[in-house]
Amino acid sequence: MKRYLSFFFIVFSLISFAQVEEKKLDELIQNTLKTFDVPGMSVGIIKDGKTVFSKGFGVRSLTTKLPMDDHTLVGIASNSKAFTCVALAILSDEGKLNWDDKVSKYIPEFQMYDPYVSQNVTIKDLVTHRAGLGLGQGDLMFFPEGGNLTVKDIVHNVRYLKPENPFRTTLDYNNIMFIVAGEVITRISGLSWAEFIEQRIMKPVGMNASFGSYNRAKAIANKIDAHAPVDGKAVAITHDWNETANAAGGIMSNIKDMTIWAQFLLNNFTTKDGKKLVSDKNIQQLWSLQISSPVSLKNSYDTNFYGYGLGWFLSDVKGHKQVQHTGGLNGTVTQFTLIPDMKLGIVVLTNQQSGAAFNTITNTVKDSYLGIADRNWLKTYSERMKKADGEYSKQKKEAFAKSEAFRKEKNLHPRPEQFVGTYNDQWFGDIEISPVGNTYRISCKNSPRLKGELLPFSNNSFIIKWDDRSYDADAYLIFNYDENGKAESAKMKAISDVTDFSFDFDDLDLKRK
Repeated sequence: MKRYLSFFFIVFSLISFAQVEEKKLDELIQNTLKTFDVPGMSVGIIKDGKTVFSKGFGVRSLTTKLPMDDHTLVGIASNSKAFTCVALAILSDEGKLNWDDKVSKYIPEFQMYDPYVSQNVTIKDLVTHRAGLGLGQGDLMFFPEGGNLTVKDIVHNVRYLKPENPFRTTLDYNNIMFIVAGEVITRISGLSWAEFIEQRIMKPVGMNASFGSYNRAKAIANKIDAHAPVDGKAVAITHDWNETANAAGGIMSNIKDMTIWAQFLLNNFTTKDGKKLVSDKNIQQLWSLQISSPVSLKNSYDTNFYGYGLGWFLSDVKGHKQVQHTGGLNGTVTQFTLIPDMKLGIVVLTNQQSGAAFNTITNTVKDSYLGIADRNWLKTYSERMKKADGEYSKQKKEAFAKSEAFRKEKNLHPRPEQFVGTYNDQWFGDIEISPVGNTYRISCKNSPRLKGELLPFSNNSFIIKWDDRSYDADAYLIFNYDENGKAESAKMKAISDVTDFSFDFDDLDLKRK
């Protein structure tokens, strides 16, 4: 009798502990939503082959006020890159490609800026951020959403992107190369990237509620609205993902399916019905460090190495290998974390662009399984963001104050004939500067939603105040004049460090037409 009572009390204690921990996590998530002004979030945890947590919190949209649940679809953004690499691994296992094949074997017209790189860049180079392009370089060809350029256009325009680093020397995160990798998949399989992902990965894995692109999920009602801070408060914004960049970040999924994905990966890339989609040889390729990046000597998880595999960031945390990626679109960010030897997976999906929010949840859950006492990540990230937001606000206020002071100096105003006209960048296309009433406007031919007002800043520059205030990407437009005082060219750069790196203004080289 005592034996059965002891067993009862042990089981009861475990249940009580689980309930207490779940209640604490619920409270943390609710406080995180409030602290970082995130309307909705869904969180999933996999441990030892079981889903131990799968919930939605808050609302999927500030417009409808409908609740966020574990079935609510979210754009997982760059967490899609792992699917691109698994797709390539499947084709490799079928003998249809080799990671070290030259890209030109499948896309003969593909060229990069340097002829040597054009001849030698491989499929592996495309998906390891080591081809020489800089952080976010070329992203304006698809970002922000709603651009006019096709995949064919982007593949062609890569040749105009002057690399920021020598070939295969530096890890600089880049989306454009993943778009090219997606085109390789299409050329080999005859399917669109989204079709291949849905048919060859999602369906056998059991991700039955997920889609390879935003447009393919349009009929689904239970999906988020994207949200971004405007004047310090989150508002619903347009979510219209550009189909050209699906291979870099197009998937729509929910926390139910993403925990199924995590379980599949932790189960040695084997589906529930026992089908192994990727060979051990290629799993090793996917989760082996292909290019490294420096690590701070002092860090929160005693990390010694950090870098990129094929579609995932790899590092060590407290002696355990971590496989992780994040994703970000305008108005939504996500985080996917695996610690394979612990059979642990943590997924956080949100409908606001606060990385501090997903880091708070992931780190707290991770610490609990690593046996680390509560470090109050919510407080840490809250303090960090307040400090950063203060610095960003100061940068923007100082820029606009200087612009206003310059505007009042009537004798220091550039004449329209000096700079009004059309400017062209080889990879981005035309930008139009035109007078409208008593002011000037800028519009971008291949990115119609990127338009705004020009505010005089100095004798040769303006501040671009974008119409869509959710971008938080106002920029300087700096003209270079000839000896007659007429603009020949122009450069751009963001006025604040808050600007997302995908607003790749610095790499534009605008020539007056």
